[in-house]
Amino acid sequence: MTTEEPLQQQSQTMFCMRKKMSEMIETSDTDSPLLHDQDMTTSALAAFRAKEDDIERRRSEIRDRVQAQLTRVEEEAKRLHLIHGELDSVTDPMRKELSAICKRVEIVNRDVKSLGEKEYKESVEAFNEKTTEKGQLLAKLAELMNESEKLRSTKLEELCKNI
Repeated sequence: MTTEEPLQQQSQTMFCMRKKMSEMIETSDTDSPLLHDQDMTTSALAAFRAKEDDIERRRSEIRDRVQAQLTRVEEEAKRLHLIHGELDSVTDPMRKELSAICKRVEIVNRDVKSLGEKEYKESVEAFNEKTTEKGQLLAKLAELMNESEKLRSTKLEELCKNI
């Protein structure tokens, strides 16, 4: 990640500084008059290491928090995708069947109108047949629409319960 690059550079810089300070302590003579300076360097090195450890601990905590948030976001995205799929399936599962019946009703209506111009007996007989067929189709259409609405409402209720 690009956010970790500055942290890695900072960590490398701190490592180099710690190494230099350790080398300075090792090369200094314990019997020299710089014993006081060595103690100060040692305490500065200890303070530096403590700060470095604190920074590393904070960085680890932040990384853990960000990872936890990313995990939560991914889980919520999956859940949202599932809900979206459920909503799409609720959009009238019998749409094709309903449109086919509507087309047939229109055709029957046209046939009924054209038959009104023909001879009276044939027209009355065909008119009655088509009217009966139209009634049956309209009843079937109403039944399918009721079933469709029931399915949609049960799916919506299930979806609301899941949310």
